[in-house]
Amino acid sequence: MSDLISVAEARDRLLSTLKLVGVEDIAVSAARGRVLARDVVARLTQPPFDAAQMDGWAVRSRDCKSAPTVLTRVGTVAAGYRFVGTLERGQAVRIFTGAPLPTGADAIIIQEDAEDLGETVRLNVAATPGKWIRPAGLDFAAGTVGLTAGRRLTARDIGYAAAMDHPWLTVRRRPRVAILPTGDEVVRPGEPRDGNQIVSANALALAALVEEAGGEAIQLGIARDSPEAIAEAARQAVGCDMLVTSGGASVGAHDFVQAGLAAEGLELDFWRVALRPGKPLMVGRIGQMQVLGLPGNPVSTMVCGIIFMQPALRQLQGLDPTVPIEHLPLARSLPANDGREDYLRARLVEGAVDPFPRQDSSMISVMAAADVLAIRPARAPAAAAGDLIATIRLDRPT
Repeated sequence: MSDLISVAEARDRLLSTLKLVGVEDIAVSAARGRVLARDVVARLTQPPFDAAQMDGWAVRSRDCKSAPTVLTRVGTVAAGYRFVGTLERGQAVRIFTGAPLPTGADAIIIQEDAEDLGETVRLNVAATPGKWIRPAGLDFAAGTVGLTAGRRLTARDIGYAAAMDHPWLTVRRRPRVAILPTGDEVVRPGEPRDGNQIVSANALALAALVEEAGGEAIQLGIARDSPEAIAEAARQAVGCDMLVTSGGASVGAHDFVQAGLAAEGLELDFWRVALRPGKPLMVGRIGQMQVLGLPGNPVSTMVCGIIFMQPALRQLQGLDPTVPIEHLPLARSLPANDGREDYLRARLVEGAVDPFPRQDSSMISVMAAADVLAIRPARAPAAAAGDLIATIRLDRPT
């Protein structure tokens, strides 16, 4: 194991080489999920005037110190309009929610506490200054920094930015990730295959992980097992921020990724990690493009995508790359671990972690059924039921 590096070191070395992607201006309507690159400052005050909070009657509170009181109706105002003039002694204006408060008024008596008599109104409660009024600037004032750079925008943020009068936002562009599965033995879903080939789900699973992390996935097709085919496919990734391969990243007789990418100028950093599943993980660069070579087994591909690729994509956008960890109790005991950090696929049973009995890295059905990845550190001692174990939730975007 001496030639293997730890998961933590591998992730640190990968992340240390990354630079932020550039920025672009996009319509606020298209910005959900994007990472804000520039603070959003309110361009107006909201509300821009004292406004009615409820339907009722705008009055001068000093005219309504006791109840009942009868005032003269001098007008009606709805949202989008304004009462012209100043409210004088003994007068009231019928007002509806959202309408500007008439000049001179300082209170509203809601319609449930009043009787509309036509030319007059009977008010059955005393008025309280400021009652049922939204003051100007209650929500925010012009010049307020509402949203700060580095935030991944939610639906609520979109509403806030729109309310601050921003039709466009400056965001980090989506990292472009070229995906290249390799191997003579694999075909895409739905393609004809002979009895010696299997369907590869890796490219589509990786694309989903890329998009989940805010990136843009670019499919390069399947490269056959030769350095020349891999080099030719890799040339299609020019201009991408990252090239992610699956399969062939080791140095066996039928592993050609390193040789193929070397012809395109690959600067290899490392390719062996003390990790299960996913030991043959390759990291390097071709010019400014990050290269991440993942194992070919589908579970290994997805696990490495979650713990290496997605953090890298977050960092490219200026987000925290930390993988969220939650400590939960074990449902059953586990034996001591060997020298590789193990990511067990597991169910949650009444809040406890129950690893699947079979952990083969080819079993995509087990990965699909898992709720968490349960992390066993290298050389961890035996664990008993009830002991806490670190987990990565699979039902939440990481």
